[in-house]
Amino acid sequence: MLRLAAALGATVTAGALAVDRLGEGAGAGPSAASPPQGPPGAAGPAAGPPAAAPRLRPSAYRLQPMTAYAPAVRPRALPPVRQRPFLSLTGVGRSMVLTFDDGPDPRYTPAILATLRRYDCRAMFFVCGEMAVDNQDLLREMADDGHVVGNHSWSHPLVPKLRPSRIRDELGSTSEVVERALGAAPLWYRAPYGAWNRHSFEIGAELGMEPLAWSVDTLDWTEPGSGTIVRRVLDGAGPGVIVLSHDAGGDRSQSVDALRRYLPALLDEGYTVTVPRR
Repeated sequence: MLRLAAALGATVTAGALAVDRLGEGAGAGPSAASPPQGPPGAAGPAAGPPAAAPRLRPSAYRLQPMTAYAPAVRPRALPPVRQRPFLSLTGVGRSMVLTFDDGPDPRYTPAILATLRRYDCRAMFFVCGEMAVDNQDLLREMADDGHVVGNHSWSHPLVPKLRPSRIRDELGSTSEVVERALGAAPLWYRAPYGAWNRHSFEIGAELGMEPLAWSVDTLDWTEPGSGTIVRRVLDGAGPGVIVLSHDAGGDRSQSVDALRRYLPALLDEGYTVTVPRR
């Protein structure tokens, strides 16, 4: 029995030494011993000893991260899918939001930015991708001044007439232009003509954006005259009101002039012109 036990012990020791030598020659871990996998049906590699993989030096090995204890990367939380856009702000006191659509346009946007800068006010600019892609310097000027840059689609289509894939292209392409210029994608979007549908709410949420409409429409795109635009803004002023104007899409000189007149009037009436935060 003693001779049998000694023989078994010698066999186990020899097997352990053989396994250790295999680890030294082929690299540690099961992946090093597995042959590379090709596409289905491809011919296998020629028979022969596995290629030796270089072993990590002890110091380098100790520097490898322990993935089991690495902190999890949390993706950005997406907003819920709304059934209607925000029409006004709540809980903001005597604050109003000024919004400008369709730009940026180098003929009118700089003058609007200059007026907002003069009165130290922030606004929202819902930009079209086809305008933004050639005027990224204006996007950066907006962001540098603290304004919010939102998504107004690429080509200003009537969204309910589009297939979901086209809606995704219109919104996604514009978000990409904004993100390339500013380092962050838009958090707000507005449907052209205020025409929303279920797909636009769903796709907007997938892209991380909330839908924002308005409560006062200046109808400045009809070019009614600067005085009419001023009157519409002042008559509709109130806590949480969102004002719709345009800085592109036509002759917007009346919109530029009207802002110079109604913005100081709003401030004199005790309103704060601000932007929503997320």
